[in-house]
Amino acid sequence: MAINWFPGHMHKARKEIKQVMPQMDLIIEVVDARIPFSSENPLVPALRGETPLIKVLNKRDLADPAITEQWRAWLEKERGVRAITLTHNQRNEALSILKLAEDMTPDHDRQKSALRVMILGIPNVGKSTLINTLAGRPAAKTGNEPAVTKAQQAIKLPNNILLYDTPGFLWPKLSPEACGYRLAVTGAIRSAVLDFEDVAMFEAEYLLEAYPELVRARYGFEELPKDALALMDGIAAKRRFFGRGGIPDLHKVSEVLLNEFRAGTLGRISLETPEMVEREAREAAAAEAEKAAREEVDGKKKGPRKGRGSSR
Repeated sequence: MAINWFPGHMHKARKEIKQVMPQMDLIIEVVDARIPFSSENPLVPALRGETPLIKVLNKRDLADPAITEQWRAWLEKERGVRAITLTHNQRNEALSILKLAEDMTPDHDRQKSALRVMILGIPNVGKSTLINTLAGRPAAKTGNEPAVTKAQQAIKLPNNILLYDTPGFLWPKLSPEACGYRLAVTGAIRSAVLDFEDVAMFEAEYLLEAYPELVRARYGFEELPKDALALMDGIAAKRRFFGRGGIPDLHKVSEVLLNEFRAGTLGRISLETPEMVEREAREAAAAEAEKAAREEVDGKKKGPRKGRGSSR
């Protein structure tokens, strides 16, 4: 299933951000520590130019700590980027962002003008909660559903910093396809547009491959199921999730798998690594090159099209 979600207000937000971005002194992008690549908006590098960027890997407490450290180092390879990790209940760590913002803009005189900072983040990544922490007051609406913020707003922060909040937005096509699934697993895409069983099957397959011992411990398997469907059937049996005729209720199993992952009940899990996304990028590039070559060959086979007035 190809997952896409691009409501109208997100299209509007992208246009507004493109207009305002050149006026900013610094950008903060909040990403999900469990999926730093998939939750990163690919439009940001093109829009920011040389503007300094702080990458905030939020929800650190839910992610695999070793993989999170790999991501922090990987992200800082990009020029003008600093990466930090956060968890929602560490206020002092969050406030260190303000000091980092000052360090990254040494030439800006805040006695003369406010430091203009734009904060970006895809839906449900914790951006609004971070804003409220930085502001020390309820300045942004929060909620456990994606797309709570609908319009831009400017928020005054200490040390003459003006923070521009923006609506969380995704991009028109979630590519590669696995990115869409990872976003769906973490809750960045509204449940109403998802096939729960399809998304949970993706999660189950990954868990068996990357975190088999966490699966075994959480669901009490003596022997690991052989594949994703067997895992879901096994959870149905363990939790007694059956429909009519004793058929496993895979929808209920799907809800359990997704909710327990999102809550951290399964353990600290990351859904992607730098090595994984680099491999996917190579595979995607190879597939595009192969597609282009096929289209070129097909074009030569068909030959030039004859005009209406040409003879047959």
